[in-house]
Amino acid sequence: MYFINSDGADKNKPIQIWTQGETEASSCWFPTIDAPNQKTSQEIYITVPNKYVTLSNGKLVDQTSKGNNRTDYWKFDQKHAPYLFFMGIGEYEIVKDSYKSIPVNYYVEKEYAPYAKDIFGLTPEMMGFFSDKLGVEYPWNKYSQIVGRDYVSGAMENTTAVMHGEQAYQKPGQLIDKNVQENTIAHELFHHWFGDLVTSESWSNLTLNESFANYSEYLWREHKYGKVNAEMHFYENVQSYLKGQSADKDLVRYMYDDKEDMFDLVSYNKGGTILHMLRKYLGDEAFFLGLKQYLTTYKYQAAEVHQLRLIFEKITGRDLNWFFNQWYFGAGHPDIEISYDYNILRKTVTINVFQLQLEKFKFPFAIDIFEGLKRIRHYVFVDGNDASFTFPYTKQPNLIQVNADGALLCEINENKVLSDYVFQLKNADNYRHRREAFLEVAKKQDDKIAFNAVVGALDDISYELRILALQKIDLINKFSKKDAIKKIMQMANTDVKTLVQAEAINTLGKLTDPELKSIFEKGLKSKSYSVLGKALVSMYYIDKQVAIAKSKELPDEIRKILAAPLTRIFIEEKDDSELPFIAKNVVSGMFLSGDDSTKVMFQKAFKQISESNNTLAIQNVLDDMIVKGKQFKSFNFDKVVINLMRTMIQDQKKANKPKRERNIEVIKIAMAKLL
Repeated sequence: MYFINSDGADKNKPIQIWTQGETEASSCWFPTIDAPNQKTSQEIYITVPNKYVTLSNGKLVDQTSKGNNRTDYWKFDQKHAPYLFFMGIGEYEIVKDSYKSIPVNYYVEKEYAPYAKDIFGLTPEMMGFFSDKLGVEYPWNKYSQIVGRDYVSGAMENTTAVMHGEQAYQKPGQLIDKNVQENTIAHELFHHWFGDLVTSESWSNLTLNESFANYSEYLWREHKYGKVNAEMHFYENVQSYLKGQSADKDLVRYMYDDKEDMFDLVSYNKGGTILHMLRKYLGDEAFFLGLKQYLTTYKYQAAEVHQLRLIFEKITGRDLNWFFNQWYFGAGHPDIEISYDYNILRKTVTINVFQLQLEKFKFPFAIDIFEGLKRIRHYVFVDGNDASFTFPYTKQPNLIQVNADGALLCEINENKVLSDYVFQLKNADNYRHRREAFLEVAKKQDDKIAFNAVVGALDDISYELRILALQKIDLINKFSKKDAIKKIMQMANTDVKTLVQAEAINTLGKLTDPELKSIFEKGLKSKSYSVLGKALVSMYYIDKQVAIAKSKELPDEIRKILAAPLTRIFIEEKDDSELPFIAKNVVSGMFLSGDDSTKVMFQKAFKQISESNNTLAIQNVLDDMIVKGKQFKSFNFDKVVINLMRTMIQDQKKANKPKRERNIEVIKIAMAKLL
């Protein structure tokens, strides 16, 4: 049970209470057996001052007031695992919604109440889609979502009372670009079937909870935004696993050092990818019928992976031991070398598939053969270390694309030349293959054909590939004509995605051309914060006065969101008056940003503050260090910030500014709070 700002000392943070049960922490606040294979109903009485609202699992049966206090009685008749019990308390606005006759409510702080439906409003549609797709109606009596401060995780699927971290809070200027919480909203909702209705029998079988919830994100994006959008999400999911150095871990692990170790990229990303492979292999009808049967058979119970396998085997009549043994009870993935042998006389091509990894896999494999723009897809089954498949052709193929549907979790090695990649970029069916081709083509923009292909990628159906093309295009290239720049100018004004507009403005800004000023001026009026931020920086390099004036007149709530571009401007300007503002964002910028150039910029900002005479800026960065040092102490971040504070003391001594002694004393006081 977590007490947030319980003494009210932080005037900028509300007083809240929330609980977190997973994995085995519910027994910290009520007597229970902390195990996922336990199932129980519940009831709870919560007494609070009248100004607070409460949330728990199930139905709010009764509220009884006595003086300045009120007792809320929550009752949940259906059985679920103890780690899913939840209690939340705070000064929340309750924004009401519904799915059929089921209440769907959003508990948010007053500031965000006007935007609650913009953030969470797709929930009823998700509930309907998942119910239809699974053939099992949403099984609970309500669905509420609450946002908590200082939450210890991203979100949690407490039955009928989902908890979200404060990253869910977004303003319209952010939501117009992308609702960063949408995947999580789908993920936690899907848990109400996989995890809440049917629960992993043990943490070893966590895949029955988290892999399904992970895959729900793909299912939702496929339904709502189409194939390409789902493929973009799938690609990022796979890449996170491949880069995560987790290939030596089984999906189902009976031996682990700590149960928390199960919550990793294998249980989430790899597991979700495996479900996609199983769906492709069995077909949609059998796959979703199997999920329906699994949920119906084991509802309000706990289950193991073998029980899922047996249901799929009964429905399909197939032996699936080979699939589950290698993907669920084994580790790794195929590392494949591909080569081609052409027989010009017979007009055949043989595709050779050789597995490089130690443990060999069996798998279905999709192969596309392109003869001009005509694409023929072949499905084969690889069963062994070395496999070959021969296909006829009418005319010499322009391209052979293996793993053409992108379904197989694997790494592929093959020799392709520039012409292959140019053709692949223009014609490959799957986003993953167009993206891979683009990255190769972009390396060779000194070739006119390659440069033209990069320009062509600016029209790709995938907005993420359009953004990548804008980031990589070489406008200094000798083949760079006015047509390419004109195209980017159009994108800055008219692309359907504001994130693409923003990147187009960023690309044009690198030209520092005063003739582009009107585009940046338009960007400064955009409702999109990403467009506004890029326009500010681009304008700064051609008209500093306009950019600085706009930066200083922005409301504080927008300035906070645009901390990165504003910091870039203020650091370049050496504007000491803005150091207190910059200081509030330095720690997050240095350590939590996913962009290397942004990290470097905030490191530069930290150095400037560390050497400055600005006591307020120094105090602001120290306050943030203390908060994050305590918040992430389990990751030894307190030691990281203490070392930074020691660096600040040395910088103050070297700079020898008038307030040096005062500033050093402030730093030492901050250090004492973490030691």
